[in-house]
Amino acid sequence: MSQHSDTWPALPLEAWSDTLATLHMWTQVVGKVRLVQSPWVNHSWHVTLYVTARGLSTSPIPYGTRTFEMEFDFIDHQLVIKTGEGRTLHSPLEPQTVATFYARLMEALATLDLRVTISRKPNEVPEAIPFDQDETHRSYDREYASRFWRVLVQADRVLKIFRSRFAGKNSPVHFFWGGGDLAVTRFSGRPAPEHPGGIPNLPDWITREAYSHEVSSCGFWAGGGPISYPVFYSYAYPEPAGFSTAPVGPAGAFYSPDFREFILPYDKVRLAASPDDTLLEFLQTTYDAAATLARWDRAVLERAVVRV
Repeated sequence: MSQHSDTWPALPLEAWSDTLATLHMWTQVVGKVRLVQSPWVNHSWHVTLYVTARGLSTSPIPYGTRTFEMEFDFIDHQLVIKTGEGRTLHSPLEPQTVATFYARLMEALATLDLRVTISRKPNEVPEAIPFDQDETHRSYDREYASRFWRVLVQADRVLKIFRSRFAGKNSPVHFFWGGGDLAVTRFSGRPAPEHPGGIPNLPDWITREAYSHEVSSCGFWAGGGPISYPVFYSYAYPEPAGFSTAPVGPAGAFYSPDFREFILPYDKVRLAASPDDTLLEFLQTTYDAAATLARWDRAVLERAVVRV
């Protein structure tokens, strides 16, 4: 067993796929509340969640002149809603349908005099069951929800180290509930060709706005479909010629034609002698490939690491 097993826990997809699918829908419900209450920010940065010391949070959300926030607490296993007036409500995270979760959240918000209406249709999934009708997704395994959060904590920490090396436009490290991934994105500053769209149950105009400019993006995803295990990923849009065959590290990283991304299985990081260095090697070498092949102005966009 790896010496890092507590810090970087095992997260086999087959052990918790039903819980992951349920959590995916729950985070979409919460994320859509932030979406409708927030001014639109480029690349949909106004909808994301953020890793916290207890789980995933919306950060403060405006409601007129009031403010509130919601947090998935994966230590005490509850959804916590706090308002700027000092009121707090808790709703248990437990086996329950998405329909029940949605109803409980809407009731809790109304109790706090927060009357919010969201689109009940999920995004970025092939089968978009409306939240208030979803009796299919109902699993919640406390152990694996906690492991998922602990992985996100470590991924968030290392992605922030990687983010600090860039001086150009750079996204926050944030959790996109559409795809269910933790990501950080670097921008060259140049516009990109129109994205073809085609993401299931996501309007093409949103995708095109998100990819309006040239990017190199990386992150963590718990897996699904043809990738049946958790991974770190890295891609470029538009993808420069030669990117798919560029040499990258560490050993075990590969290019997926299905996803058009470089993939590093999470277990290659988890079981490494130095998980941080292993992950940073993947992030740096895949970015190097994208930025060099696309002829980014790297001398302007990159910065020396500041150590204090």
